[in-house]
Amino acid sequence: MSSLRDPLVEIGPELSAEELQRYSRHLLLPEVGVPGQRRLKNARVLVIGAGGLGSPVISYLAAAGVGSLAVIDDDVVDVSNLQRQVLHGVASVGAAKVDSAAGAVRDLNPLVSFEAIEDRLTSSNALELFSRFDLVIDGSDNFATRYLVSDACEILRKPLVWGSILRFDGQVSLFWAGHGPSYRDVFPEPPPADAVPSCSEAGVFGMLCGVIGSAMAGEAIKLITGVGSLLLGRLQVYDALESSWRTVRVSPDPERQPVTSLIDYQEFCGIQPPASVAIDASSLAPGFQWIDVRSPSETALGTMPRAILLPKAQIDAGEYSSLPRDVDLLLFCRTGMRSAAAVLALRAAGFERVWSVAGGVDPEDWA
Repeated sequence: MSSLRDPLVEIGPELSAEELQRYSRHLLLPEVGVPGQRRLKNARVLVIGAGGLGSPVISYLAAAGVGSLAVIDDDVVDVSNLQRQVLHGVASVGAAKVDSAAGAVRDLNPLVSFEAIEDRLTSSNALELFSRFDLVIDGSDNFATRYLVSDACEILRKPLVWGSILRFDGQVSLFWAGHGPSYRDVFPEPPPADAVPSCSEAGVFGMLCGVIGSAMAGEAIKLITGVGSLLLGRLQVYDALESSWRTVRVSPDPERQPVTSLIDYQEFCGIQPPASVAIDASSLAPGFQWIDVRSPSETALGTMPRAILLPKAQIDAGEYSSLPRDVDLLLFCRTGMRSAAAVLALRAAGFERVWSVAGGVDPEDWA
C-alpha cells in the first residue's frame, strides 16, 4: 500500500508546550511531524485485553500520545502473568488488569485520556462499544473473542490490528473489511477446541509478547498518521527461536458471505463440551479416580493428589490399557476441553464410567 494513502484520523487540536516537548522525537521525523502528532492526539483506540500483547500495545500507544485510549478486560492480575505482562507489577497482583493498566498509563503519560472497561466482551456489547473508536486492536488469547472482534469490526467497517502468540511463535496483521482481508478470510473456521492449547497450558516465551505487541502498536500508529506501508494483505510470522520473520500474502475470499450479525461464539468455536460428558466431582460417589490429561510439562508443576497422570496425547494414541474399568474415572485439565475430548475417545473405546470435570480445574486449587 502506498505511503501516500490517507491517514485514518483527522488532524486534531494544537499541541501544548508540554506536548511539544514530550513528543519532540516524533516531531523530528518528517513523516510524522506536528500534523502526525496531532492526528495521534485526536485518535480513539480500543485495545482488547490488558495481558501479554495488551501490555506493550497500551504502553507504546500511551507513550506515543494517542489521545483517547480504552481497554476492555475482565481478568485480574495473577503472579504468573508477571513473566510477560510487563504493564503490571507485584503491587497489582489480585487487582483488575484494567485498573492496573490505568495506573501504569497515568504514570507514563497523564496527557492521555484512559478508559478502563472491566467487562467481558460479548455479542451484546461489542457493536456499541466498537462504534466509539477509530481503530480496534485485538490482543485477546482465545478464538471465540478473535472471531467476535473480527465480525464486529467487519460489520462496522473498522480497521483491526491483530496479533497472536504461543510458545515461541507470533503473528501480526491488519484486517479491514472493504479495504482488504478480514480475520475470517485467513482463518475461516476455528480449530477444534482441544487442538490448540492456551498459553496457560503450553507456555509462552515472555519476550515474544514485546516483539509482537510492539509491532501491533507500530501498525496502529502508522495507520493513524498515514506513515509507511501497512500489513493489509500481509500476515507476518515471527519465530523467536530462529529470530526470523516471514511474510504470508493474504487476500479476501470472494466466495465468503459477508458478516451481517454477531453469533454465539462459544458455540461456534465448540468451547462448550457435550453435556453428556461434563460433570461436577460432587455428583460422583466416593472412590472415583482422578485422571490428569494435561501434558508432562504442565503436570511437572503439580497435580491433584492421587491422580493418575495420562496425557491426552497418549489417550489419542490408544495408550490407556492401565486405566481401571471398575471405578468411575474423572478426567480433568485446566479448561475442561481436552478432558472432554479424552472422555469421548475413551467411551468410544468401551469405557462407560468416565466423565470430564465441568469447566476444568485450576492448578491453584491443589497448590
